[in-house]
Amino acid sequence: MSKKLFIGNIAWTASDEDLKALFSQHGEVEEAIIITDRFSGRSKGFGFVTFVNDADALSALEALNGHDLNGREINVSEARPQEDR
Repeated sequence: MSKKLFIGNIAWTASDEDLKALFSQHGEVEEAIIITDRFSGRSKGFGFVTFVNDADALSALEALNGHDLNGREINVSEARPQEDR
């Protein structure tokens, strides 16, 4: 079963590949994506990383919360389902 992590405070210069490279050090990453504005294409400063294994996701959460990525300390937490608007 896969587990998704929410990554906040991502530097504007970071890419999906940067995120995947950092988190794949803690296990097999299924997907790493930085959310972008649909009109400008600019990063919104947050993203999601999905791990294949739950234990790897928890390991990454503990190890990388507060870690420096491209000059900014990222916030890592367990992703919650999107609420209806």
